[in-house]
Amino acid sequence: MNLVLFIIVLIVSFIIVRIGAIAFQLTGLEWSLAKFQALSCFTATGFTTKESELITATPQRRRIASILIILGHAGFVTMIATFANSLRPPVVKLPFLSDFLSFNLMPLINLAIIVVAIYIIYKIFTNSRFARKLTNVLRKRMVKRDIIKSVSFEELTIATGGYGVSKVTVSLGSVVLDKTLLDAQLRKYDINILAIVRNEETIPNPSADMRIIADDELVCFGKLENIRKQLC
Repeated sequence: MNLVLFIIVLIVSFIIVRIGAIAFQLTGLEWSLAKFQALSCFTATGFTTKESELITATPQRRRIASILIILGHAGFVTMIATFANSLRPPVVKLPFLSDFLSFNLMPLINLAIIVVAIYIIYKIFTNSRFARKLTNVLRKRMVKRDIIKSVSFEELTIATGGYGVSKVTVSLGSVVLDKTLLDAQLRKYDINILAIVRNEETIPNPSADMRIIADDELVCFGKLENIRKQLC
């Protein structure tokens, strides 16, 4: 029973980390960064100061991180307990040697099963095709149930002092919709437009008279807080 529970908790842990990564992505984090931060929160390791600013900057991300940390600690304690108990089964006696000694074979068998299970589960969840399908299924369910409020803001990199490169999708309610870059006056908020992605075509260094339309993706450089306030 302990062995089965250990394997179940291990599988659930992989799924929780994936859900956490999707949740972070829906709040605007770039996918690779979202995966790393979800794993960092769940395992309480590798949470760097610079990148932690992206998590602590918004209440929604802080809630996600808190849930991951709590579940991570609970899962870790459960796995330790079930792992230890699975290595302490009743002694199995070998009939032909029962008069001399008895061998406790189950701990070795359980340990071998655990090692094999960890390897198989790891290979399954790191398989790109399986991971992509699982991610798509989980994302659709989360969006459908409105578990996480999705935003059209994607933080690509982060630099010193809160500056970074970000990608923002222009929605119908955006304050810059149908304005030229000059009219939008983004530079007074310390925001520079590096490129515009329109219909899968990238327009680098757009001119000041270029008009912004719906569904344009603006690749910006500036203070991330200002980009969130002015463009999201």
